[in-house]
Amino acid sequence: MIWAMKAYQHAEVYFNLISSVDPKFLKLTKVDDQIYAEFRKSFGDLKIDVLDPEELKSEPAKAKWRPFCMQFDGVVEDFNYGTLLRLDCTKDYTEENTIFVTRIQFFAIETARNREGYNNVVYSQAMETKSVAAERGISA
Repeated sequence: MIWAMKAYQHAEVYFNLISSVDPKFLKLTKVDDQIYAEFRKSFGDLKIDVLDPEELKSEPAKAKWRPFCMQFDGVVEDFNYGTLLRLDCTKDYTEENTIFVTRIQFFAIETARNREGYNNVVYSQAMETKSVAAERGISA
């Protein structure tokens, strides 16, 4: 059960990060450029704003993801550890909006979401909440 707690903590830290820092400036790994380039080369048509679990978990999807993931063995630490990923990037982590994926899948999809502007909505909503709270004299 320790792995589940670590996966949840990672998800919580990441969501707080994209809520606090403009996602387009985030660097998740030392090899983000390589991850993004290989991801878009392999999955150019993958819709990443709202993910279809079948695109990650079906047998044909697994067959496509496996070689992508394996190329990062020895490049990204713990590349095959399990972690949580939001299906709809405009929403927080909830039971309905979360899927368990490998760490390299998380890095690939979230790096793409950050670079392509999909995570901006989380940051914008957080900044709006802080602004309204500041106007009312409440700490957000």
